[in-house]
Amino acid sequence: MIQTLRENKKLQGLLLILPTLLWMFGLLIIPLILTFVTSFGGRSADGNVIYRFSLNNYLRLIGLTPEGGFDPLYLQIIWRSLTLAFQTTILVILMAYPLAYFIARAPAKRRNTLLFLVLVPLWTNFVIRIYAWIMILRTQGVLNSVIGWLVGLAGGHFQPFELYPSQSAVLIGMVYEFLPFMILPIYTSLEKIDNSLFEAAADLGANALRTFWRVTLPLSMPGVVAGTILVFVPVIGTFIVSDILGGRQVILVGNLIQRQFLDARDPAFGSAASIFLMLMTLIVTLYYTRRFGFGEEIAAA
Repeated sequence: MIQTLRENKKLQGLLLILPTLLWMFGLLIIPLILTFVTSFGGRSADGNVIYRFSLNNYLRLIGLTPEGGFDPLYLQIIWRSLTLAFQTTILVILMAYPLAYFIARAPAKRRNTLLFLVLVPLWTNFVIRIYAWIMILRTQGVLNSVIGWLVGLAGGHFQPFELYPSQSAVLIGMVYEFLPFMILPIYTSLEKIDNSLFEAAADLGANALRTFWRVTLPLSMPGVVAGTILVFVPVIGTFIVSDILGGRQVILVGNLIQRQFLDARDPAFGSAASIFLMLMTLIVTLYYTRRFGFGEEIAAA
């Protein structure tokens, strides 16, 4: 038996991946199948699942009522989730790229320190960091107090911003939370670019802008693609940030799913929303990765 194991490379590989396969099957595949089956069910009077085949839950999500009417409530929630996810991803890219570029071009002795500063916020609990933004964004918070003080010094009158609770506060919180997940992959791609390429571009007469557009940006796209996946996927399903900074008024798909399971006690509809969210995320991700590339880019990053 031992001799056979030593000679059979395929069997060795199977034994190596078997623990991971069992873990994935037990904690991912089986729950996903159960969620999919439940999504076609119904809700009993006491909140239990009635297992049957019905598309009513999915029809509710796209706005069709059993009576044949149209209710755009859930479509508005889905659209709001997609909009915030795209806005967050774009803003994170615009903020992360210059910072990652600065770190990648910094002297080698300073890079570790700068990367350490990027990672320091992640040492604090996710929820605590979100609650800290309430102290900053609320009407009597730090932001309005500082701006009001500066305007007062100039002799003007300041009307405080009403940022909390609001969708703008949710956007700010999401950008803050997921910024490091964009910085790190972009930095990895930028740091791997050979300096001789910049020298060659300069020798060929390219200025700084043309060098960035023709050399730096294309070679750093692996990091941008990887960072986009790391940001967009969790953002579109998050519910903690919108619950806290939105004051439970900004409802996203993640909030909808959470409340169906915990408050409304309608796991069938919550399961349908979960499957719909997964498919929506998969479609957007596939389109993005096919448009900008994925396999080689992620490997390079």
